[in-house]
Amino acid sequence: MDFELSEEQEAVRATARAFATNEMAPHAAAWDEGCVFPVETLRQAAALGFAGICVPEEAGGAGLSRLDAALVFEELAAACPSTAAYVSIHGMVATLVARHAEPAVRDAWLPSLLAMERFASYCLTEPEAGSDAASLRTRARREGDRYVLSGTKAFISGGGASDLYLVMGRTGGEGPSGISALLVAKDMPGVSFGQQERKLGWHSQPTCSVTFDEVSVPVSHRLGAEGEGFRIAMRGLDGGRVNIAACSLGAARACLERALAYVKERRQFGRPLAELQHTQFELADMATELEAARLMVWRAASKLDRGAPDATQACAMAKRLATDAGFRVVNAALQLHGGYGYLRDYQIERYLRDVRVHQILEGTNEIMRLIIARRLLAG
Repeated sequence: MDFELSEEQEAVRATARAFATNEMAPHAAAWDEGCVFPVETLRQAAALGFAGICVPEEAGGAGLSRLDAALVFEELAAACPSTAAYVSIHGMVATLVARHAEPAVRDAWLPSLLAMERFASYCLTEPEAGSDAASLRTRARREGDRYVLSGTKAFISGGGASDLYLVMGRTGGEGPSGISALLVAKDMPGVSFGQQERKLGWHSQPTCSVTFDEVSVPVSHRLGAEGEGFRIAMRGLDGGRVNIAACSLGAARACLERALAYVKERRQFGRPLAELQHTQFELADMATELEAARLMVWRAASKLDRGAPDATQACAMAKRLATDAGFRVVNAALQLHGGYGYLRDYQIERYLRDVRVHQILEGTNEIMRLIIARRLLAG
């Protein structure tokens, strides 16, 4: 078993780090303060292939692995977790379009998604169906060569700004087998948006509810066969969970680095904080926990790449561990800064606000435990 990255992977990571350092980090605080959706920066990221990291090369994507993607998202999130997370969500939709859309629909949308000339959102969660996604109520009744879609989706990243929405709707009976995945354009009659949510963090990406009122969607806009939507959604979420776990790693690493610099300079009781044993122990625990989480994330990504039968369980484990650990490391970094950590000038509080939601989205960490336990008990 080799834990070292290849030269190609090191190059991917270096490219992402340079972009994050030069194009994201200098602006992240302003994006957060002003709730700015950084369209031009996102398009610069797309020019490097970050909007379609796992989209096959023959479809115009970067054709990289899930492990490569984890490396990229850790680096982007070290500058701005909120923006990095939106790139992940957009890329998940682009990947599903590349793999499951009919050729004409794929060709009509994918090039502009990969360039981020048009943006995409993923619509699974509903006001009454969050963790229990299979109970969703949005319906799509078949009428000839079209579906008539009605329902409301909640907490949609990119809501109102995105041009394309991948919507999970019920085309059949109850349960997962009755769900299909439909591509809905923003300008289709009957699509409307709620007010932008006022959030604790993730200020650089818009979030709102999306309502579909008798929206006429061509059957050709369905991904996969009728009734395959939930399976497609869950497959996308496996990769999304690895990505959001990697975003937690990036945020935690950035805050650990800031804490290391701070405790070397800050003096208390006549000596630098770095010389206090409690501080040293705290830093050691933060670094160890971060490294352990990173290994779990890389392992889950590798299993996805290999199509391992236990990949879903590994992704759930990695997501649970890394997002919990990431939040704890960021919180510890804030504590080491004392009162300064609470100030916006030091930016630790921005990371804290951004990573808190990672324990909720892409399936709450309680649901991750449920997935893991069910797999364990199934033997």
